[in-house]
Amino acid sequence: QVQLVESGGGLVQAGGSLRLSCAASRSITSFNTMGWFRQAPGKQRELVATITSGGSTNYADSVNGRFTISRGNAKNTVYLQMNSLKPEDTAVYYCNLVRTWDGTHWGQGTQVTVSS
Repeated sequence: QVQLVESGGGLVQAGGSLRLSCAASRSITSFNTMGWFRQAPGKQRELVATITSGGSTNYADSVNGRFTISRGNAKNTVYLQMNSLKPEDTAVYYCNLVRTWDGTHWGQGTQVTVSS
């Protein structure tokens, strides 16, 4: 069972930047997607960005052009660079891994709060 651990959340003013990290407990060389989802209070969890093992990326319209997803050289990490943050980006951000043979994995989440 692979474990995912997020870090990098915090409090930032609107217009600021944060970089989230997700570290897997083992090297991940083949997967369907890794990515980030978020859940704001009273709302459903929503996709933020994903990346395939081939490097293709996908972004929610609300973050496209402001957020960038990438993988680390160690192949067990994925990052989310968040720029020009807005109060509506406030949420718990969850790392996600999907693999054909063992399904979907989630991290515990990291809080991002953007003040106006």
